[in-house]
Amino acid sequence: MRRRDFRENQQPLVMIIPMIDIMLFLLVFFMISTIYMVQTNSIQVSLPQAEQATQETRPRVVPITVLSTGEILFEKDTMQSENLPQRVHDTLAADTATIFLLMGDKNSKYENVVSVLDLLKKSGARHVSIATEIKH
Repeated sequence: MRRRDFRENQQPLVMIIPMIDIMLFLLVFFMISTIYMVQTNSIQVSLPQAEQATQETRPRVVPITVLSTGEILFEKDTMQSENLPQRVHDTLAADTATIFLLMGDKNSKYENVVSVLDLLKKSGARHVSIATEIKH
């Protein structure tokens, strides 16, 4: 029977290749999973940028879009500005914690965005957010 020599130090083996494989797998997994976290039920507009932008996390967010042509979209329905207060009132009757997300195209007139914001406030909307993109 051979005795163990305690003076002999063996260096531990670190297997780098399997660790790299696992890290690449995790990277791909998170990249693919974030694709499905993006909200896809909104109209594509070119938003202005802000450094302190945050994303709303409440369950009921209603997007209101002001296009560069001046058209108003409530969720995805085109509507006249006269009909907006009634639609907002009906939405608030269903859920008072509803957040209205105002998305104004950066090429739209400032007057159009402000008039929609004013209509929202007159209709009783307490939670209004203005959508921006994060400045890189």
